[in-house]
Amino acid sequence: MPLYEYECKQCAYKFEELVSSNVTTVVCPRCSSTETRKLLSVFAATTSGGGDTAPSCSRPGCGRPGFS
Repeated sequence: MPLYEYECKQCAYKFEELVSSNVTTVVCPRCSSTETRKLLSVFAATTSGGGDTAPSCSRPGCGRPGFS
C-alpha cells in the first residue's frame, strides 16, 4: 500500500496515511472530518559516490555522451 500525504480541509491538519487502491474516503485523525485532500509528495534523490560530479578529464566535452 502506498503512503500518501493529506491535509484536512476542516482543521488544516497534515497527516500521512497508508491507502489501498479501493479507498475513496480518508478520515482526518484529528477531527474525524472526511473533507481531506491528497497533497503532492516531495521525494529526495541521493547520489552514490562522493558527490563529485566533475568529469574525470579536463578536455571540453569529456564525460558527455557522444563526445570523446
